[in-house]
Formats: sequence, structure tokens, C-alpha cells
Amino acid sequence: MKLERNLRLGSQTPARPPSTIFRAFGGLKVRQKLVVLHNLFFLVLAASVYGSLIPVFTRQIAAARERELLMVSKIMSARPSQFDRSPAESSIYHMREGTARALDLPEAGQSFLEEHPNLVWRYGSDSLFRRTRAPGIYERVDLPSDFYDAALRRAKLSLFAALGIIYLLSIVILEFMILPQYVYQPLTLMLHADNATRRDDRENEMIDERFIMNDEIGQIMRSRNATVSQLRREEDGLESALKQLEEQDRLVSLGLLSTSVAHELNTPLAVLQGSIEKLTETTHDPQTTERLARMLRVTQRLRKISEGLVDFARVRKQVTEAVALRPLVDESWNLVAIDEKAAAVTFINNVRPNEAVLGNADRLIQVFVNLLRNALLAVSPGG
Repeated sequence: MKLERNLRLGSQTPARPPSTIFRAFGGLKVRQKLVVLHNLFFLVLAASVYGSLIPVFTRQIAAARERELLMVSKIMSARPSQFDRSPAESSIYHMREGTARALDLPEAGQSFLEEHPNLVWRYGSDSLFRRTRAPGIYERVDLPSDFYDAALRRAKLSLFAALGIIYLLSIVILEFMILPQYVYQPLTLMLHADNATRRDDRENEMIDERFIMNDEIGQIMRSRNATVSQLRREEDGLESALKQLEEQDRLVSLGLLSTSVAHELNTPLAVLQGSIEKLTETTHDPQTTERLARMLRVTQRLRKISEGLVDFARVRKQVTEAVALRPLVDESWNLVAIDEKAAAVTFINNVRPNEAVLGNADRLIQVFVNLLRNALLAVSPGG
């Protein structure tokens, strides 16, 4: 339903051919498209994460450095005599003592410290200066900037490592678990089924319902199965119609041939019947009379068969009326009895004389002729 709704909504917008870039992308295989889209998505995601987290890390580290610098400055100002005596502090911070020139102390710093001997002067983001008790001698303390730089590098490396692990896991999950089951396998099944349809392999042209999901691809697969089934039903119906048409064409040809044969036989049979009747009137021998009577019956039967063939092939107006069945069955058998196999079987008409139906005599004769012909082909000699 969702796919049909989307198709209906999409049908309201006129279709536009893809541009050159999208056409080139559309020429890729499905797996290649997914790889390109996955990599683009991950690159955008990685750039977004990096651009949002790394500045935060940088600001946090800069704030931590500023706090430490301020704390050390306050300690040096409050306890100028104890700060340089702590082994732990001296191992963490780079502390030097010397002249202003040796410590690279600018003149502005010298002037500030001379005016405020109990304060600390800050230089840059990592260095602090203070004046000692000795004249012209200063002390410089450098914060461990490498620690903060290393922390920022570790944060970047950790972020890259996390993104790389996520990328690899997503590839493993998509390529080996999700896409093969829900994309590649359905497409492969449809390709194999289409190949079977082109080969007219009806056993393998339908996709098994067990492999069809309830997503859009599954709806396409079910729609394909329904379309193929409908086409096969129409093909079977067309084949049956062609067979019926061939049978009707054969019957038409048979009717035309029968009409031609009947017309050719009617005149000789009429002459033969007249001659037999004349001979019957002039002869007085009982044996000869009996023989002529048999010949007359055979001739009359042949004329009746010939007239039946002409009547069977004649095109008449289709009129529905009450028709006696028994004469129709007899006439149909007379038409079928032309087959030489009919001489080896016995035909018994069990239809009651007063039995009648509502129908068309010509159509009923065609039906009875077909039934009797099929029965004649199926029955064994002597049946």
C-alpha cells in the first residue's frame, strides 16, 4: 500500500530525464551505488563530528591551561619563597633563574616587576616571571605546554580511531549482514527468475514466497509474480483458443469438402437409384428382386448421407427452437459412419423418440458429431 501510495503521489509530478551527472551515477551497479553513498555519508558525518568536537576539545584544553597558569601565578605571588623549593612542582614545571637577558625577559616585564616586586608578570600563554631577592636576578616558570598539545593530539587520534572503528563496523554490518539479505539476494532472485521466464522455464520463473519480504522490493517481487502468472494464464488461454480455431478451421474445410463430394455424388446416385427402381419393376425373379432391394437400400442410404453432408455444411440462421434429439443423433452418426472404422463398431441410439431440447439443430449436430468422432477414436474394434 505504501509503495502504491508513493507511486500515485509520484505520478502527479511529471517525470524528468536525469542529468548527465545523475545518469553517470545511475549507470553504476547497485553495490557500487551503495558503496559511493555509504562513503559520502561517512565522510560528511566524520567532517561534521570533527568540526563540532575538535573545537570544543581545543577550547576546553585552552581553558584548562589558562586556569593552571592563573593558579600557578597566584601561588607564586602568595608563596614566593616556598614555590621553588617543592621537588614535585619543579619536576612538573620548567623553572629557571637568571638575569633578564638570560631569561628573555622583555623590558616591559622588568619595569613591571621593579614597580611590583611581590607580583608575578605573565608573558605569553605559558611563561611567568617574578623578581628574586637578589638584585637583577629573576625567576622564570614555564608551564608544560607539551602536555596540553599531547592531550589535544590524543583527543584527535581517539576521535579518528572511533570514527574508523564505526566505519569498519558499518561496512561489516551492511556488506555481510543487511545488504546481502535484503538487497542483493532479492535482486539476484529476480534476475534468475527473469532469465527462467525468457527460457520459458515455468518451474523456476516464480520467486518463492519464503524469500519475499514486506518492504518495497518485496512488493515489486510479488507484483512481478502476479504479472508472470497473469501472462501465463493468458498464454494458456490463447493456446487453447488457437487449438479451437484450428479445429473449427478443420471442420470448415471438412464441411466444404463434404459439400463438394456430396454434390458430385448426388447426380450419379440419383441415376443409380432410378435405374435400380426400373430394374425392380421389370424383373420377376425373387432372388434378383431381393438383391435389387438391397442395392436400393444402400443407394438410398448413400443419398441420405450425401444430403446430410450438404445440410451439415450449409450456413443457416441461428434459430433456437424445440428440436427432437433422436433424429439429430441418427443424422450425426450417419455423418460419422463415413469413417471406415465405424464399420467395426456397433452404434445404438438409446434416446427416446419423444425426447426434445431447446436449441439450434445445426449446432447440436456439430456437437454430436464431435462427441461421436471422439468416441469412435477411443473405442476398440468390436465395441
